[in-house]
Amino acid sequence: METAQTALWVVIMLVCLAIAFDFMNGFHDAANSIATVVSTGVLKPGQAVLFAAAFNFVAIFIFHLSVAATVGKGIVQPGVVDTHVVFGALTGAITWNLITWYYGIPSSSSHALIGGIVGAVMAKAGAGALVSAGVLKTVAFIFVSPLLGFLLGSLMMVIVAWVCRRATPSRVDRWFRRLQLVSAGAYSLGHGGNDAQKTIGIIWMLLIATGYTSASDAAPPGWVILSCYVAIAAGTMFGGWRIVKTMGQKITKLKPVGGFCAETGGAITLFLATGLGIPVSTTHTITGAIVGVGSAQRASAVRWGVAGNIVWAWIFTIPASAFVAAVAYWVSLQIF
Repeated sequence: METAQTALWVVIMLVCLAIAFDFMNGFHDAANSIATVVSTGVLKPGQAVLFAAAFNFVAIFIFHLSVAATVGKGIVQPGVVDTHVVFGALTGAITWNLITWYYGIPSSSSHALIGGIVGAVMAKAGAGALVSAGVLKTVAFIFVSPLLGFLLGSLMMVIVAWVCRRATPSRVDRWFRRLQLVSAGAYSLGHGGNDAQKTIGIIWMLLIATGYTSASDAAPPGWVILSCYVAIAAGTMFGGWRIVKTMGQKITKLKPVGGFCAETGGAITLFLATGLGIPVSTTHTITGAIVGVGSAQRASAVRWGVAGNIVWAWIFTIPASAFVAAVAYWVSLQIF
């Protein structure tokens, strides 16, 4: 384990790299928050990113740091993490994010980071250095979060269809254009609350490993929390337009009522997972909810080929980022 004598410049460099990942997370996952409101025409792109970024930051006042504690203390055994492991984890996650962003694939920044941590730790100390409970619940929610999003999204669609069965289409559209602002805000809160905490967790892990804070502390330093929420909000403001197109139009065509149902189902899933301290994928969650909304109308409304390609990206995310992280870990041993 690295000691408090670890070169300060290495720690500063890794903190900056983590903040860059957090910014990229917001940039990469902006589509999760804004694809539906942009695609349904409720907000213009510029308005949507500002709206989502604001709610990303407001999440700092809403959620406890349960997810940060899971990432910082609940995935790797104490004494295993050092600066090389953190460098490998962040490099693996950032590399996979850049690849999937370039090709417009809505993969998971969250699971890229978890995969990066797993790959770097295994390169150093093997699988025995991982905390199985933390890893297993994270892996389990790769499947649970999109399925729950699918279930809640389709259920919301059925409920809304029944409640509005006697209303005219124009009136339904008018009401849900307003309500979609509420659901988009709720989803952006969940996005900020879950995703910013993952970066808080890895910086906390780094500071504990290098002796700059204690493992017995109930929370990381305040500057870490503030920096991560600001970074993810800033990233969201820049948006990831390649992925917006995939999420908002290629999977299924959305109207305001469908956007509301998808975002509400996704927001409920994120609030539940964040409360339980489980780092989930906002990408998986909203994609599952969008597919649920489309399938509730009719199965042919969903472009299953596009959805299938996304699922393959989900499957490859953890092993791909883990492989890059392991290579980066060995490279870092030669650098610092």
